[in-house]
Amino acid sequence: MTMVAGRGDLLDGLNTQQRAAVTVGDGPVLVLAGPGSGKTRVLTHRIAYLIREQHVHPSGIMAVTFTNKAAAEMRGRVEALLPDVLSPKAIKNLRIGTFHAICARLLRREAQFTDRKSDYLIYDTDDQLSVVGQAINELNIDAKRYKPRTMLNAISAAKNELIGAEQYRGEGYQGELTARAYARYQEILVASNARDFDDLLMDTAVLFRDNTELRDRYQRYIEHLLVDEFQDTNAAQYFLVRQFGGGRDNIFVVGDEDQAIYAFRGADYRNVLQFRKDFPQAQVILLEQNYRSTQIVLDAAQAVIDKNPHRTPKALFTDQEGGAPLTVFEAYSDSEEAEFVITTVERLRRREGLDYKDFAIMYRTNAQSRALEEACIRESVPYKLVGGVGFYKRREIRDLLAYLRLINNGDDSVSFNRVINVPKRGIGKKSLEDFQQWAAKKRLPFSGALEALANGEASPLGASAVKKFIEFHDLLNEWRKLAKAGDLAFLLDDIIARIGYTLYLHGSSDTTDEALERDENVREFRGLLTERKDEPLNEFLEDIALVADVDALAEDARNALTLLTLHAAKGLEYPVVFITGLEEGILPHFRSLDEPEGMAEERRLLYVGLTRAMRQLYLTYAFRRMMFGESSPSIPSRFLADIPPALTGGLSPRITQERSYNRFVEDTTWDRPEPNERQLDIRSKVAPLPAPSAKPALKYKSGQRVHHAKFGDGVVIVSEAKSGEEEVTVSFANRQHGIKRLAASFANLVLMED
Repeated sequence: MTMVAGRGDLLDGLNTQQRAAVTVGDGPVLVLAGPGSGKTRVLTHRIAYLIREQHVHPSGIMAVTFTNKAAAEMRGRVEALLPDVLSPKAIKNLRIGTFHAICARLLRREAQFTDRKSDYLIYDTDDQLSVVGQAINELNIDAKRYKPRTMLNAISAAKNELIGAEQYRGEGYQGELTARAYARYQEILVASNARDFDDLLMDTAVLFRDNTELRDRYQRYIEHLLVDEFQDTNAAQYFLVRQFGGGRDNIFVVGDEDQAIYAFRGADYRNVLQFRKDFPQAQVILLEQNYRSTQIVLDAAQAVIDKNPHRTPKALFTDQEGGAPLTVFEAYSDSEEAEFVITTVERLRRREGLDYKDFAIMYRTNAQSRALEEACIRESVPYKLVGGVGFYKRREIRDLLAYLRLINNGDDSVSFNRVINVPKRGIGKKSLEDFQQWAAKKRLPFSGALEALANGEASPLGASAVKKFIEFHDLLNEWRKLAKAGDLAFLLDDIIARIGYTLYLHGSSDTTDEALERDENVREFRGLLTERKDEPLNEFLEDIALVADVDALAEDARNALTLLTLHAAKGLEYPVVFITGLEEGILPHFRSLDEPEGMAEERRLLYVGLTRAMRQLYLTYAFRRMMFGESSPSIPSRFLADIPPALTGGLSPRITQERSYNRFVEDTTWDRPEPNERQLDIRSKVAPLPAPSAKPALKYKSGQRVHHAKFGDGVVIVSEAKSGEEEVTVSFANRQHGIKRLAASFANLVLMED
């Protein structure tokens, strides 16, 4: 290699801490990089520095990141830094890629040491579901009761914890069935010469565990290992980091515990703590200078995240001068909140010459997008939904809209075909085809054909099918009477109850989280109908159709307002950011209210959202919000009370009261115990954890109506097992009580008949 560039070129433009990270000596290094602190710049300059100044051959460097896009960007930046140093062959020798890509290549190269050939296939999610379905079928497991996706999720979680099929021990009877399905699933993969994505990591880990000679060879090859987004690694990935870099311990990891928001994917930010335990000699470098946001934004974010335990304190700062104070806005309702956001966007756009693409509106749950989407439509504002499906395109909303459309217009064949078997009502595919062909032969719309059957007209259908079609016909007629009487929310409630849609919703969801999210969407839709309950059904449907039509156009708009969840905001930045729905039960989410670790993750989630803002930041909440189908007063998020008033130009009295209450609680409550060392340990060997004790059978289900002696009537939001006890979260109709989490054994909830 020809050395032509001077050392100063690589370090020019780097701040003191960035230079320290780039030029650090050998051995383990932990770089804790605050948001907007230039971590990618540090990683790429570190690689270039190792090659040019330390004379490390490119093939001796492995750099691991989480997305192919990030890997390509990293490779491109290194090439740009060393244009006259790296030959095309040397660039190719650079091992830069995702964990999965690097492991996939290794398993092909070392196939002789594995149970699969070098030309193995990599199965995607659809392929995996097909294999799980085959395993379930062969084992005579009821796929309707024990869903393939649920089992696949459990198998995936086990593999990410490096628990093989032989060691897997599930909970209860379903866990036993999953264990059998896992074993058969793996047998099918091996027989098919295939791996799933989790196998790429697990099989590499097992290969290194069992073949020390091979592991030592790779450790000799890899002189320096660099890892990006270290806080997002899971147990399997951390094990691989130890194995790949274990020869010389030249392991350079970059991450930030404060931005760990993917626990639901298996990521474990405690790997940062574990790294410091496993490498007590590691050099720790903090990147605290921010190049994105104003100091006001950084101070607000710092005030929120400082309340979290088990983190390394950082003092974020910027050289940028000035900055607008944060705006904290209390709207009366979610509709007014959306109106305020869109009006403010238009005002700033005109006053400061910004484009729509300079704005982002963030929220905690997908259901919150409905009011914002509608506000965009009303004001003709182009928008794009990131990482989600438009509210009116979500399956459960399309189902319920199809029912309403069919009630409004019995000749709507599209809606008829969508809902005739949603949920299943005993009309088979053959019976449906016979009905459609009979209607076409008689030149009757479906409504006319249903009427003919109800009047006793002869048809090619069997008696059982005729009965089912007539029952559907009678239901539609009853709902049409309700529609004429008014109150669209009551009409929707009757539809959901009569067809058993809540039970269907949960039965057709693959995970509890998915079921809860879909349930939230239905309740959001019900809230909309409550607001417009006296409106004629045809007018309501016409407005919704217009929203859906413009929705399709908005998706393709390049200069468009960005709507996204906080989880989707990681890695993005915008001049102006709105974070909406800052209320107890939303952010923080109700599922985290009694869980310290869940609450800590909610803080991190808000921290990530706050630090996406470059120039201006708006935080909004509503005095009343449609929650679980009912309009009730909300409580401002406790996180708002953490932000100093000096950064906002003043807070509302409600938030000030909340701050005083929080301080009172802190002053009069014992601190929660610190987790012990065993809780923070990450297994250093590929071995399963002991199976937890069996969870109790759950008596209550989401959507059930219940009565409490003190709180009155309510609806079950979710029921789950916690520490051997069933805990039920209930939304009570009495607004004074709101949402309560109760121990089922003490609450004495009485199930109410629908």
